[in-house]
Parts: sequence; C-alpha cells; structure tokens
Amino acid sequence: MPRPGLGRPRKKPDSLAADRAYSNGPVREYLRRRGIRHTIPEKSDSQAARLRKGSRGGRPPGFAEDRYKKRNTVERAINRLKQFRAVATRYDKRGYVFLGTAIAAALAIWLRT
Repeated sequence: MPRPGLGRPRKKPDSLAADRAYSNGPVREYLRRRGIRHTIPEKSDSQAARLRKGSRGGRPPGFAEDRYKKRNTVERAINRLKQFRAVATRYDKRGYVFLGTAIAAALAIWLRT
C-alpha cells in the first residue's frame, strides 16, 4: 500500500513561464487543455509563418512581458546557487539536509551582496 505524500503531486500549477524552446503548438495546446496560463515568447520564424498566412494564421499567442522578466530573475538566482558545488551536485541523500545546504548557499550569496 503506497504511503501518503509519495509520488507525483496531484495539483497543477496556476501558470508557467518558459523560454522560446517550448513555443511549439503541442506544448501550448497541452497547457491550454489543462487550464494552465502560460507566458512563452513566440519564435520569430513561427511569427513570420503566422503572418504569412494572413487571417488564416490566427491570433498571436498572449505574452506578458513583465512576467517573463521575473522568470529571468529567478533563473539567474538558481544559476548563482549552482555555483556552490554541494548545491549543483546534490550529494546529500536526505531532502532536509539538501535544504540546509541550499539555505547556507543562499545566505552566503546574500551576505556577499
């Protein structure tokens, strides 16, 4: 009998911010079908193809620029955390030990700034 709290979470995220690599139709369709708001910039070649089709190309996908800027901030913070070897390699076996390591690295970054 499976123990509670194990396995994948049964909740879906409210929103998702991704880069241009996830700008394809199937990804957007999947997110739309699950009711997940998304902020994904459109690739320039996809935009050109859509505009070439004229009115048959459809509307441009919604894009919130301010939300995308926040994604960049979070990504840069994670990359700074990964500069600490213990965080990047995750040798810690237990989750609470790794959490302590990540907090110590975040404190070191905070004290340096």
